[in-house]
Amino acid sequence: MSEDEKTPAREVITDYAQAHFRYFRTADGTVYAQRTGHPVARPIRSQGTTGSHRQELMVGLFKDGIGVFNGTALKEALDLIEALAMTEETQPVHIRVAPGFDGATWLDLGRADGQSVRIHPTGWEITTPDPREVCWRRTQLTGELPLPAKDTDGKGIDLLLRLCNFANAQTECLAIAWLIGCLGPSVPVPAPFLTGPQGAGKSTGGRMLVRIIEGMTGDLRRAPKDEENLIASVAAGWVTALDNLSHLTPDMSDAMCCIVTGAESAKRALFTDGDVFLARYRRPLLLTGIDVGVIRPDLAERLLPLRLERPKVRRTEAELWAEYAEALPVILGSLLDLTVKVRAADAETPTDLRMADFAHLCAQLDAATGLGALDAYRRSLDDLNDDVIEGDLLAQTVLQYAAGMAPGEQKRMSSTGWLDCLTRLYSGEDCRPLPKGWPTTGKVLSDRLKRLQPTLAARGVLIDTGRTKEGRYLELTRQPARALYEQPQAF
Repeated sequence: MSEDEKTPAREVITDYAQAHFRYFRTADGTVYAQRTGHPVARPIRSQGTTGSHRQELMVGLFKDGIGVFNGTALKEALDLIEALAMTEETQPVHIRVAPGFDGATWLDLGRADGQSVRIHPTGWEITTPDPREVCWRRTQLTGELPLPAKDTDGKGIDLLLRLCNFANAQTECLAIAWLIGCLGPSVPVPAPFLTGPQGAGKSTGGRMLVRIIEGMTGDLRRAPKDEENLIASVAAGWVTALDNLSHLTPDMSDAMCCIVTGAESAKRALFTDGDVFLARYRRPLLLTGIDVGVIRPDLAERLLPLRLERPKVRRTEAELWAEYAEALPVILGSLLDLTVKVRAADAETPTDLRMADFAHLCAQLDAATGLGALDAYRRSLDDLNDDVIEGDLLAQTVLQYAAGMAPGEQKRMSSTGWLDCLTRLYSGEDCRPLPKGWPTTGKVLSDRLKRLQPTLAARGVLIDTGRTKEGRYLELTRQPARALYEQPQAF
């Protein structure tokens, strides 16, 4: 055969690729390759350590006896494939948890054969998803889960609670509710904050909770020093677990709020002048630590305090984790059984709580089991409000002022007038010095009170703003005792 009659290498590669792989793009324009019949997708431009599409294409060409091709031919073929894929319909890719057809959800077991768990309204099953229903994205953080056990009769939940050092039944039911929430791709869940004295096993308990979802390779990590690294870490996995927190900066606190409820980050794409790279993320977050200092009100509404106690009998790491690994299939099977049962339960959605989806899940858990998770959630928020107030002298001063008002009474002043009033109340007759961070202008005071609105409302003090012909004002209202009593005790 003459040189002119030979098929160009790029065409050989392209024909082989299109016969053995499915190519599609996501909404952000990234092109993925999916081996025919297999649910795991890889970006064709990836050079990651989890295996790139270029590598699997080269291996396939070699093993099938087609040949070994140089880099130029592979690049030209992939350029053409990428261009052709841009005309295909978009399809999302998911890490660990994904929505499916007919109200089902999927849990990626991280297995090489693609087997996953389909959770549907009548039960759950282990199967390989149709690639057009679910496309899994794997990273180094995607660990392998064991095949969950069937017909566990709830034994796995008891095994988990026995292995963890939860301080009381309130903590136990909140931990179970959080795990169920982690299996829902569209349910924002508050971030568990595992606290307790030294030696209570906070890190160990955090690992146990995380590994139910992420497998035995799942672990806790130190908090990144900046928001960009935190977002990169969050986007590469499903559950993000940060260990041994002792301080939260305002920027890190705001970033955690975004992780819990969802946000989008945009930055310039590498090696381009005008293109941007979008990172959308909403992930379950878990924290451990003894104390993180002052908690900002917006983060407090997104936390789930889980208190642990020191174990009476100490065990070796090897013994403990060997027992956990043996129990994990049963624990996961029981969690899936309970998830199906909870999702089938009818319950009203509480309308007074910030994390309404999680509150509804707690109500469903109560309807299915009678554990009292919703009341436990309300009490945990009440404790967090106490923490916010104890760490904020302005909030304490506002409550002190409101204590001198009659129930139902309203006071309206400009922000500057309120600043002077509250400053004199705090300083008192002995004119004690103002603390660091005390508002210095009416605008700063107004902004601080807006942030404290939910916390103060939980204590019967309402803050409102408005404008008259004379200018803007702040209005403080002490709720009538009856109105406060009739409200659901959310805090």
